[in-house]
Amino acid sequence: MISRRQFSQALAVAPLVTATATATATPSKPAWGPIKQVRAGLLNIGYAELGPADGPVVILLHGWPYDIHSYVDVAPALAAKGHRVLIPYLRGYGPTRFLHAHTKRNGQQSALGADVIAFMDVLKIRTATLGGFDWGARTACITAALWPERVTALVSVSGYLIVNLVANQEPLSPQAELGWWYQYYFTTERGVKGYTQNTYEFNKLIWKLASPQWNFAEATYAQSATAWQNPDHVAIVIHNYRWRLQLAQGEHRYDGLERKLQTRPMISVPTITIASDFDGPNSGGAGYRDRFTGRYEHRILDGIGHNVPQEAPEAFTRAVLDVSR
Repeated sequence: MISRRQFSQALAVAPLVTATATATATPSKPAWGPIKQVRAGLLNIGYAELGPADGPVVILLHGWPYDIHSYVDVAPALAAKGHRVLIPYLRGYGPTRFLHAHTKRNGQQSALGADVIAFMDVLKIRTATLGGFDWGARTACITAALWPERVTALVSVSGYLIVNLVANQEPLSPQAELGWWYQYYFTTERGVKGYTQNTYEFNKLIWKLASPQWNFAEATYAQSATAWQNPDHVAIVIHNYRWRLQLAQGEHRYDGLERKLQTRPMISVPTITIASDFDGPNSGGAGYRDRFTGRYEHRILDGIGHNVPQEAPEAFTRAVLDVSR
């Protein structure tokens, strides 16, 4: 999490949201069976799978601070339409583990994109439709930009999220910078200790701020919170945000990928981008329209926060079905 958006608007309105919120009485029970594990690249990746084994593949990618349960309603709906649906835990989440203790706990953007390709390779998946939000949307965009031959189509919440390190050094308005408070907190050792000690309450605050009209149940939150008990979670999160501010080094193995990403590469695959209230004045998508050169559509969801697939599962499912046709 989180793209450079007017997140501070959520800070302002969150305490005022009461009766207009949509209640979630109980969490949806996952339609998938036991979590599977596969050794792919640097990781032993935990993932859920449902739908016919011979169906067109959809890979759904979660963000921070979320997990695969963001797709608890979307995944079975896609499977019912004949898709093979795969939902991997990102590095640093759930049962996904590094294969070797000495491997750098790296959260830079290209590393996550490479993880997706390694995951597809080991499962012998030639092409897939990718869908995601937050870190998941960025990772899906990266995969589509760098490996377009592997991506059938793309659904990306908040649009084109590939980080340009030079542009990321430019200051925003004070109001917009307010929304980045957690990123600056993570640059300090106090922030590392605070996130380590208070992960559960910290991430619940982010959920509330990012989705002020989503009245999620405690059980819904607790269902996802188990994913952050991963022993590498804090290290991956801290490195991700410090790397974006050029306060932490990446790995040389990804230098070639990063050089390509720093050119703001076009995305040529069929794409639907989704904006919500979280995107504020950027919801129109004009700032990134020129990055998509293939068949393209932009959709705006009013009254929905950042976790689009869990807050508006029907709309997210429809986008995946529409773009993959």
